[in-house]
Amino acid sequence: MVTQLAGSQLLSATHCCASASARARAVELTPGAHSPGPWRLRDARQALHPTPLPGPRLHFPQLALRRRLGQLSCMSRPALKLRSWPLTVLYYLLPFGALRPLSRVGWRPVSRVALYKSVPTRLLSRAWGRLNQVELPHWLRRPVYSLYIWTFGVNMKEAAVEDLHHYRNLSEFFRRKLKPQARPVCGLHSVISPSDGRILNFGQVKNCEVEQVKGVTYSLESFLGPRTCTEDLPFPPATSCDSFKNQLVTREGNELYHCVIYLAPGDYHCFHSPTDWTVSHRRHFPGSLMSVNPGMARWIKELFCHNERVVLTGDWKHGFFSLTAVGATNVGSIRIYFDRDLHTNSPRHSKGSYNDFSFVTHTNREGVPMRKGEHLGEFNLGSTIVLIFEAPKDFNFQLKTGQKIRFGEALGSL
Repeated sequence: MVTQLAGSQLLSATHCCASASARARAVELTPGAHSPGPWRLRDARQALHPTPLPGPRLHFPQLALRRRLGQLSCMSRPALKLRSWPLTVLYYLLPFGALRPLSRVGWRPVSRVALYKSVPTRLLSRAWGRLNQVELPHWLRRPVYSLYIWTFGVNMKEAAVEDLHHYRNLSEFFRRKLKPQARPVCGLHSVISPSDGRILNFGQVKNCEVEQVKGVTYSLESFLGPRTCTEDLPFPPATSCDSFKNQLVTREGNELYHCVIYLAPGDYHCFHSPTDWTVSHRRHFPGSLMSVNPGMARWIKELFCHNERVVLTGDWKHGFFSLTAVGATNVGSIRIYFDRDLHTNSPRHSKGSYNDFSFVTHTNREGVPMRKGEHLGEFNLGSTIVLIFEAPKDFNFQLKTGQKIRFGEALGSL
């Protein structure tokens, strides 16, 4: 019995010595073992009291990818599989929707925008616009348009001309007119929807920030641009964010409101006047043409400030009123019916600038009057309409975020 007990103690001691020597070797071989005190103590504690790792160790390509993305947090396995691909090339080869899971990686907003803007969306959109003008053979029109109708759920029963052979090219099909009774205009409310689409966000403008979707904002001044003397305003340019907002609110007791409407490819592509107002100024921002679908709007902050847009400003019965048409990928052009000098997505326009035009002249002191529901403009494909306007504090939206809405339906009233 004594012999067996001594043998077991000897084996236990031998095992402990081997374990201790192994831990000592682990500390000795750890890269941080020869570094200053805190690092050595941390590595020693990890060697003596090892903890289970949450997953497999990262190899050099994975770490390199994390440094490239500016993140050192855990990444999903599909993202790690992209470590051997140049990320810019992926944006050329894959549809934008297929890259949406990469947002889970946690890219910094600057990296997302810079990478996305490297895609020649302006060139692709110009090419798409010219392709839309190509006349289709008579026998090919029905198959092509039927595929589009099936893909995006277009309701051709509302079209003024239901015969698909009537539309000579894709551009005419996109800009199809509706039957007069298809969109009755609500006359009981002060502001109606200018187009078909989906409500992305709405509400009161606070802290000079506007929400493009819930939780993702953009600067009001960056979106509308600075106030200048070309807008025939009685006050000097704003020097701060709050003063810029206060300059837009021209009447005491009023507040500033906003509403964002997204037009899908299958929606009616024309937009109309949302109320009775007078357009006095137009500002055109040449820019990128990134997708403005709700997924991208949640993915990229200040997306609407990066994209090409046309800002129409003026007045209505309660003060300041503006309607902005935001361009998007494959939107060949934004057209304003009464503005023949406007040319969007032109190669001669440089990004980062803007072009002003005043409708107030010596012969026309008021501007361009618009009636509620009157035709205002059109897109060549789905995009976004942003309304920013001044109204009394008791103005109420009658909307829900994400709801479908059609031109002529009520947005809100007093």
